[in-house]
Amino acid sequence: MKILLLGKNGQVGWELQRTLAPLAQVTAVDYPEINFTDAAGLRALVTENKPSVIVNAAAYTAVDKAESEPELCRQINAVAPGVLAEAAKKAGALMVHYSTDYIFDGTKTSPYAETDAPNPLGAYGRSKLEGDQAVKASGVDHLIFRLCWVYGARGQNFMLTMQRLAREREKLRVVGDQFGCPTWSRMIAEATTQALQRVLAGADRSAFNGGYHLAAGGQTNWHEFASRIIELMPETERKCRTVEKIATTEYPLPGKRPAYSVLDCGKLLKTFGLQLPDWQVSLRQVLDQP
Repeated sequence: MKILLLGKNGQVGWELQRTLAPLAQVTAVDYPEINFTDAAGLRALVTENKPSVIVNAAAYTAVDKAESEPELCRQINAVAPGVLAEAAKKAGALMVHYSTDYIFDGTKTSPYAETDAPNPLGAYGRSKLEGDQAVKASGVDHLIFRLCWVYGARGQNFMLTMQRLAREREKLRVVGDQFGCPTWSRMIAEATTQALQRVLAGADRSAFNGGYHLAAGGQTNWHEFASRIIELMPETERKCRTVEKIATTEYPLPGKRPAYSVLDCGKLLKTFGLQLPDWQVSLRQVLDQP
């Protein structure tokens, strides 16, 4: 069996290279090897590789920059997944794709289920929602995993930014009125692989078609998350002593974020028996990595 992995250099894609390797022969690509705005190139990639599974971990994730580059964001997050899904269907392959909590507007006060109506607030969320819809509309057998506040020990993410700033500054100001589930990229890759094993072992792949929320247990806000990251840093490594809680209005950004995007992962548990640890447990594990 062959797996074609797109986005190998991203946080989740990097981890997927390791977790998927025992399942099959993995061909992993990323920009600039492949241009995600080149539909013909994407189709040719699938035709040449003849994969049994396509895992699309590639995405345009610069939420603020997306407001000034909406078309590029849409090409990568909406058009490319649709092209890949159509090519996967033609090849008889299964498609695994990743979505985001930013497709929701954050007006709920209880965790979002897969059945809740999307209402993205910005260009990034709109592009990801369009990508989800394109994968479903293609008719390909698919798994769409909706993620929340992804971070890890490499790449660009909130945890690494807070660690860097904590080494440089005595005081940080962090938003405390946006709530979500910080989720370790490695946990996402491991859960994806376990779910994929289950689907491939089944007699009817299409029985699993659909979207699944995949996020850490518990919930927090950016201020609490930042405070915990800094608390767990060795004293000798950090200059920061104070983390001040501020309102979203005090730190305006081009891309509007949902105030509440905690995800209900009950469907993932019911279907695959998978449940990710509480975010604080995962955070300790990330920081304990050599």
